[in-house]
Amino acid sequence: MNKKEMEEQVIKNYERDEQMMVFIFAQWCVNNDLDPAVLYKQAYPQQSANEALQQAIDLTVSKEEAGEILDDTLLNVLSLYGNDELAFIVTEEIGRRKRR
Repeated sequence: MNKKEMEEQVIKNYERDEQMMVFIFAQWCVNNDLDPAVLYKQAYPQQSANEALQQAIDLTVSKEEAGEILDDTLLNVLSLYGNDELAFIVTEEIGRRKRR
């Protein structure tokens, strides 16, 4: 594998893993009766529609069908990809849930 092919493979892997991060976020929202598009918009109000988020939302299942996604797992995944604004919004939602 030459250098260019290796760089392309790294980019492909990053994009695939990033899509998984978006899916984990979307499924966590569904599991916690939250709208992922609304939370995303709160975190990134300047962004237009996010195709990756919509694809992830389309792949989510009901919370009864889904496995549990721990709050810390989601926050760690968001942190890995530098989604600090989204992690902040998620943290606020976790706090609201715990106060109820």
